[in-house]
Amino acid sequence: MPTTASASATSGSDGGPSSLVARLSFSDPDVKLKALREVKNQIIGSKTKKLSYIKLGAVPRVASILSAAIADGDCFQPAPAASVRGMLGYSSNVVVQSAAALSSFACGFDDGVQAVLAAGALPLLVRLLDHPDDKVVDVGARSLKMIYQSEFAPKYEILERGSLEFLVSLLNREGENVTELGAHIIAHSCRTFEEQKVMLEAGVLKRLVSLLDGSVGQRDASLGSLAAAFKNNSEVIKEFLGPHGGKSFNAILRLTMDSNAKTRLLACQCLIVIRDATDCYILELGLNRKLVNTLLELLDDPGQVGDESPFVLSSLVLGKEDLHTIALEADAMVKFRDCMEKENVNPRRLRGVLLALADLCSKLEICRSTFLSMHAGTMHD
Repeated sequence: MPTTASASATSGSDGGPSSLVARLSFSDPDVKLKALREVKNQIIGSKTKKLSYIKLGAVPRVASILSAAIADGDCFQPAPAASVRGMLGYSSNVVVQSAAALSSFACGFDDGVQAVLAAGALPLLVRLLDHPDDKVVDVGARSLKMIYQSEFAPKYEILERGSLEFLVSLLNREGENVTELGAHIIAHSCRTFEEQKVMLEAGVLKRLVSLLDGSVGQRDASLGSLAAAFKNNSEVIKEFLGPHGGKSFNAILRLTMDSNAKTRLLACQCLIVIRDATDCYILELGLNRKLVNTLLELLDDPGQVGDESPFVLSSLVLGKEDLHTIALEADAMVKFRDCMEKENVNPRRLRGVLLALADLCSKLEICRSTFLSMHAGTMHD
């Protein structure tokens, strides 16, 4: 005969989100584990459902389950013989499911990130990085990675004692999610000259460059980290890249031709950061035209890359007449016009296009006249 909790769970399994969230607090461990899986599956890919479950208080309950599972000594014991067959003990399984649910809440959703942080889950997820089971480590790293891709993630204090060593250890681990996590933490938290200098001296930047030959996720995370480490710091750039760019510069340059659109965009951003701090690299190698053409091509991407590319283009051409001319010759005005004439254009993409257009028309009369002539017939009608 089932317990009251189990019976209620069975009868309430079709009762909607409220019933499902309530089951996260039941004492029956099997009911709780099943509820974790269902919550995770319900919210994947849906910001509306994530917000609904957040309002129902799901995140603190999931974090509480994770905390209890970590407090269970069995969770951090060496993997049992059964794990050889790909199985996890109950406590570890709860850890995986709860961390995965928190990851789903945080994935691409700032409200979810804030809810996870408010529930006190960050230090719990960090503890998972020391778990003896690789599967647990991976899900913990993936959850933290989602958090550190948000502007609401807390700044990691790189200069504090032991912090740099921790970052280096993440970058040197074998798991892709763990190395990507290290890179995302750097991209989010490396802001000061001192932090940039310390990472250079510790060999962190060399490790990031080596990850440019890794998976797509590792490449993209490393490009973001390098941009943060280089930003407004000509000393670090010159010391690391050398007087002629060298292999590290060429590794970044090569990725502007990568098959992945996001990688190309991030490579362009990184090169622009280098250009802004030390003009010589970009100007001597004649890459301005390449960057302009690449960013205009990325404007055709139907997703987030296309939404962000005009903002990156704007940062490239801002206040530079030679680049205004190059963009004009590359038919940037035509690209902008075509984008503005499309129906249902993403508002962010439209804002980026208008910003880039304003930059291009800010100095040269030929840019302004070209744009106006393209719309003269429409204005006359």
